[in-house]
Amino acid sequence: MSKTFRNPILPGFYPDPSICRVGDDYYLVTSTFEYFPGLPIFHSRDLIHWRQIGHVLDRSSQLHLENIRPSGGLYAPTIRFSQGTFYVINTLVDGKTESGNFVVTATNPSGPWSEPNWLDSAPGFDPSLFFDDDGSAWYIGNRMALQSQYEGHTEIWLQELDLEAMRLVGEPRVLWDGALKGAVWAESPHLYKIQGHYYLFISEAGTAHHHAVTVARSKTVTGPYEANRGNPILTHRHLGLDYPIVGTGHADLVETPAGEWWLVLLAMRPYGGYFYNLGRETFLAPVRWEDGWPIVSPGTGRVEFSYPVPNLPEQTWPDVPRRDNFDTPELALHWNSLRTPYHEFGSLTERPGHLRLRLRPPQLSEPASPSFIGRRQQHIHFSAQAALEFTPQNERECAGLVLLQNNNFHFRFIVTRDPDFLVRLIKRENGQEQILAEQPLAAGRVYLKVEGHEQAYHFYRADTPDTWQLVAQNVDGRILSTPVAGGFVGTYLGMYASSNGHPSTNNADFDWFEYASLEIP
Repeated sequence: MSKTFRNPILPGFYPDPSICRVGDDYYLVTSTFEYFPGLPIFHSRDLIHWRQIGHVLDRSSQLHLENIRPSGGLYAPTIRFSQGTFYVINTLVDGKTESGNFVVTATNPSGPWSEPNWLDSAPGFDPSLFFDDDGSAWYIGNRMALQSQYEGHTEIWLQELDLEAMRLVGEPRVLWDGALKGAVWAESPHLYKIQGHYYLFISEAGTAHHHAVTVARSKTVTGPYEANRGNPILTHRHLGLDYPIVGTGHADLVETPAGEWWLVLLAMRPYGGYFYNLGRETFLAPVRWEDGWPIVSPGTGRVEFSYPVPNLPEQTWPDVPRRDNFDTPELALHWNSLRTPYHEFGSLTERPGHLRLRLRPPQLSEPASPSFIGRRQQHIHFSAQAALEFTPQNERECAGLVLLQNNNFHFRFIVTRDPDFLVRLIKRENGQEQILAEQPLAAGRVYLKVEGHEQAYHFYRADTPDTWQLVAQNVDGRILSTPVAGGFVGTYLGMYASSNGHPSTNNADFDWFEYASLEIP
């Protein structure tokens, strides 16, 4: 019996994957939108087991996200390697100081990466790079069609890129505007040269339920491109809203040394109805070539939860520890903040062995940069808990755990006072707030826990370790899903502190945070 792997290969909010191979090593990046640092980069040797080795954009000088809207920020990176250099090309959407498409480079994929090289005259988003056999480099992107015929009419265009000057040169050429008649949002282009042909992969119909992957080919890089009569080569839109994997698209292709071809792509796993709190996740599917065209997931044409493993030596990595005791000088790579580096409001050194969050006026209910450190919800069944030492000085000060979709859709499970100490659960839905539960607390150390079982979330507190008392049960978590909250991100779980619009000198100290899957293997 052959060994198999389980999809998704990166569970949780890891959308828009792009992959490249260098020798026996594979590197993958995904979108991050308003979260800082930006663009996590992963390493694998078997395409199944991945470890995060850094972020492409991890310095304030590289990434300005202040006051950016929810689901603005970093869209759809592409990673490529040529002549000893790694390249990531990306779009910053709705930036306040810079916006548009840029390139960063590195000789080591774990960093450091260069400052952004902004590309003039490069409209659109979802940019990609292609390096041809003759040493030329090409920019491929999408933009609104210059001769638009309908709403959402975009086109894929190409222009040569001067790597020395890092600027576009020559004439731009339109390659494609979608394989299907009236196709909307032709995007996420990737170009490959395979057996003498240039293959253009794109996605159509937007990154939701009707997502699809199509392909065209040409004998020359500039075209003309002919469509595959089998288009779309991948979609799940015809399988129904109750299918367990939906929204397949935004694919990138890679070949192994053994000559196998694989596709990384995004998809969603709805549960509790058509709701996907985990956001868009990274999946892997096999590809076979027939008559000069790719066949995705041969035999079924669908992305499956399980496949035989690639013909590669297995390479596992140590698991990320369930509990983070905050005893290192920097945060682990799976943590993120909103829009600004955590050093602006947090410290791992002021009280060694603790994550200290300073209480500041910014609130989670604003599109701002609150004192928040979070990680992705990665499982449909999970537990998250933390040990908090915090004494609120007045009714405006609070600290605790949050379940975050965006500033207008989230849960805050906080310690505060009114006028006595208490723990309070607040639901914010579409900008309106409701107190769901509260219980009195003694001052000092408290333990907070959230368990999720599909769309039922349960909230607990304890005064001593593992003496959990229920605060609220069966709280409906569907507000944490994109179909309700809008945007492009998945749910984050994290630690939060705020003085809610007023100055404060107080701090909240988190001794540890633990996240665990409760799913049956």
